[in-house]
Amino acid sequence: MSLLDPGQMLAVFLVTIVIVVSTWLYLKGSIGWCRSQRDLTGKTAIVTGANCGIGFYTALDLAKRNAKVILACRNEERAEKAKAEIIDQSGNQNVSISLVDLSSMKSIRNFVERIKNEESRLDILINNAAVASHGKGKEISDEGLETIFAANHFGPFLLTNLLLDLMKSSAPGRIVNLSSVIHKFGSIDFDNLQAEKSFRYHSRYCDSKLANILFTRELARRLEGTGLTANAVHPGTVATELLRHHNIILRTLIHVFISTFFKSGEEGAQTSIYLAVSEDVKDINGKYFTDCALNEGGASATSKDMDLARKLWDVSANLTGLDC
Repeated sequence: MSLLDPGQMLAVFLVTIVIVVSTWLYLKGSIGWCRSQRDLTGKTAIVTGANCGIGFYTALDLAKRNAKVILACRNEERAEKAKAEIIDQSGNQNVSISLVDLSSMKSIRNFVERIKNEESRLDILINNAAVASHGKGKEISDEGLETIFAANHFGPFLLTNLLLDLMKSSAPGRIVNLSSVIHKFGSIDFDNLQAEKSFRYHSRYCDSKLANILFTRELARRLEGTGLTANAVHPGTVATELLRHHNIILRTLIHVFISTFFKSGEEGAQTSIYLAVSEDVKDINGKYFTDCALNEGGASATSKDMDLARKLWDVSANLTGLDC
């Protein structure tokens, strides 16, 4: 026997529909959009992970602004497809690919060597690429680094530092590091940076997103007076391919939910684009942004700990061989 009569069931159904639609309208209405019309003719930009999702739409926008755009990707086939689409949609032929595996410090050094040999300037660096899971258990690279934390933190840390001289010679310039609101669930355990004591892929992801903000803040401090700025971004919950290695059923259910209620790749790219091009933020350094707005209140207290940021920098420099 039903606990609700037909009239009550209809009322519950209608209320549910109103809640769902209202939630959708609120979420979509709160999305920030980059309104800057700035032209980037003569500028060079690197976007990591530019073959899909947020990275693709970030690179596409920069190409539409006439920048020279370098797609820093791991998979050549996917990168070539993205390049063709960006050229087709932007009309900008000055789009190229340079392969790099951010979990490999050797690959990063090779990438930077190519960039320095081929490019005379670098104005914008967007550290967009990240992995939530490789679809496997814990993996330690030949260089002794746990691969998720390496791809999400150690890789961008080394890549950025090795490109700083080129960026300083091209100043003013901007560095944008993609983090996530999920950094609030992260911690930095210097006795477990390589998952020596424990490994859970979701924890590694949270920890790495916290590391992204700490890195940004210490980098910004070191960049004072150079003409370069560095800021961190929470792009929002975005329907990207970040979960592509998960179980197909779980991935499909999550994708349907996210696609309905959260941001598309283009929407998620807006804050990265804003920080890369807008004159409104040209002098802002070392901050945390969401929806094209400063959001320091949305950053955790741990992410503002400068002593922790400096220690993480020193440990990262040692583990990546930056000081060598």
